[in-house]
Amino acid sequence: MNFETDYRMLIDGALVDSHERLDVVNPATGAAFATAPDCTDAQLAAAVDAGRRAFKGWRGTPIADRQAYLHKAADILNDHREQLARLFTREQGRPTEAAKSEIDIAVAWLHAYAEMTPPVDVIDKGDGQRVETHYVPLGVVCAISPWNFPVNLSFWKIAPALAAGNTIVLKPSPYTPLCMLKIGELLKDVFPAGVLNIITGSDALGPKMTAHPGFAKISFTGSTATGKRVMESASKDLKRLTLELGGNDAAIVMPDVDLDDVAQKIFFGAFFNSAQICVATKRLYVHESIYDGLRDRLAGIAQAVKLGDGSEQGTVLGPLQNRRQYDRVTSLIEDAKAEGLTLIEGPAGPAGGGYFIPVTIVDNPPEQSAVVQEEAFGPVLPMMKFSTVEEVIDRANASEYGLAGAVWSKDVDQAVAIARQLETGTVWINQNLVLRPDTPFAGHKQSGFGIENGLEGMLEYMAPQSLYIPQSAG
Repeated sequence: MNFETDYRMLIDGALVDSHERLDVVNPATGAAFATAPDCTDAQLAAAVDAGRRAFKGWRGTPIADRQAYLHKAADILNDHREQLARLFTREQGRPTEAAKSEIDIAVAWLHAYAEMTPPVDVIDKGDGQRVETHYVPLGVVCAISPWNFPVNLSFWKIAPALAAGNTIVLKPSPYTPLCMLKIGELLKDVFPAGVLNIITGSDALGPKMTAHPGFAKISFTGSTATGKRVMESASKDLKRLTLELGGNDAAIVMPDVDLDDVAQKIFFGAFFNSAQICVATKRLYVHESIYDGLRDRLAGIAQAVKLGDGSEQGTVLGPLQNRRQYDRVTSLIEDAKAEGLTLIEGPAGPAGGGYFIPVTIVDNPPEQSAVVQEEAFGPVLPMMKFSTVEEVIDRANASEYGLAGAVWSKDVDQAVAIARQLETGTVWINQNLVLRPDTPFAGHKQSGFGIENGLEGMLEYMAPQSLYIPQSAG
């Protein structure tokens, strides 16, 4: 199998090309290095039809057998970890050693969902009637995954959907289609034809998918603005929805922390993957008594990390993934400069056409500045002083988003008390970016709709069916 070329879609168990192709750009160079199929309307229809035909047999497959398929798929991905990671770096930009974790997470999610079984809830009060509530699959799932974690977040959808007995049509981002196309090729003969379909296309393909009447469920990860359009599209025929959307996550650093101990953790909680993470720290609130010390330590780390091509040895942070995001983050930085804000920047990346933006810390900007209020989704971190716990909780909660957050303190009980007051779906105590397949993940406010991960995430791909069964006396 050649990971360098021949990228085709998986539809109904067959590898399928398209006459129209999309350029795929290496963000470290700004130049196209491959092409991917641009799915036609007929091919989309064929993928949905394949999922519908396969659904009856797949839902009737014993769950133990479905779980065995997931274990097998995980083993195949693990066997090709190195090749997938190298391809991942070329299309996404993340350094290759860190890219391997992307494949590892997909493997872990497959194995985890291969161990989950939906419950059967029983009510039997001895009154002559027994009620059994079973959970049944929905049908064909429309899954749309983003460019920042194109493999990981695809399998957040694939693993629970297939384990639950649904079939799926997945569309990765047009910026990062290649790894998922190769994964489709790897898994072509693992699942029965039509159970797993992977198609690629431009931004025009997504709305066609969400409007297609053959889908029973949409699972989308992306921006809040796009998520609203997905929700509107799904309303036409009441498709089930899971939306994992944007965030402007706040971290609160209390005055009792050991600065030398937490500085590295806080830095990479904000800047890992060049800050292209929905749950990255995007607003950093630091108690005024330790503010200068933490700021100086973060600035020192920024100077020391290597920003460059992810395929090169020693690179810690890679480029932004695409030109559109590069332009957006660059504009946000220019606005901050125009406002007269103080910026602390790390070393610039390589010259040339790559989408490199240096680590940028904004020193104590006003709360209403754009760099605080907007989700940068790039290596720009506003760092602000606070005085009291009550004040910082109010400031952290003053956002339309509520995806995740973090509290840093030696007093864990105090940190938990603060965390319980944050209006977010996930809060980390003295850590960050830790997500588990067995733990629900959900956004509050405009950060999402529905649940991913955990058994609760699996049940998002199912519907309850209650059976009322009369019981004979004696």
